[in-house]
Order: sequence, then structure tokens, then C-alpha cells
Amino acid sequence: QGKKQCDQKLLIRIKTKCVPCSLNLDTQCPAGYTKITNGTGTPDCRYYLAIKTYTLSFPGCRHHCVKEFEQPECCQGHWGSDCMGK
Repeated sequence: QGKKQCDQKLLIRIKTKCVPCSLNLDTQCPAGYTKITNGTGTPDCRYYLAIKTYTLSFPGCRHHCVKEFEQPECCQGHWGSDCMGK
């Protein structure tokens, strides 16, 4: 009796908004996501400040977050909502 359900594990990766690195210490990932960067995060982005008529760009930090997601799928040769079809 073989398995009929072969769920796929998906890893969803997102990045938080770019902010000044000193402010990024307390940045949280969205609910359900796990933070995989430490401290002030990764200094790999730029954020913008509008001052009067100028827009200035500064190097900033952001955090990387991951979420594991199981996508239900039938094993090969099976189909249908309950994977009973052959």
C-alpha cells in the first residue's frame, strides 16, 4: 500500500522594509515568518528621505525572513482532492 499524498515543502523567503541600520534591531518579521538574520540585519539596501525638494538616498539594513509551507500534493499516479484517483 503506497503513499497517496506527497506534500511538497516550500520555503517562502521575504525581506523586511529597508530602514536605517540603527533602527532595524527591533524589526520583526511578519506573523508566521522566522527571522534568519541577526542584529541589525543585512546592509544590502538603500532607503530614501525626502527633505524639502530633495530626495536623499542612504544605505540601510533589512532582515531576511523565511516561512515553511506545506503544499498538499498527490503522489505520482494519484489525483483528486483525496488523492484516491488512479
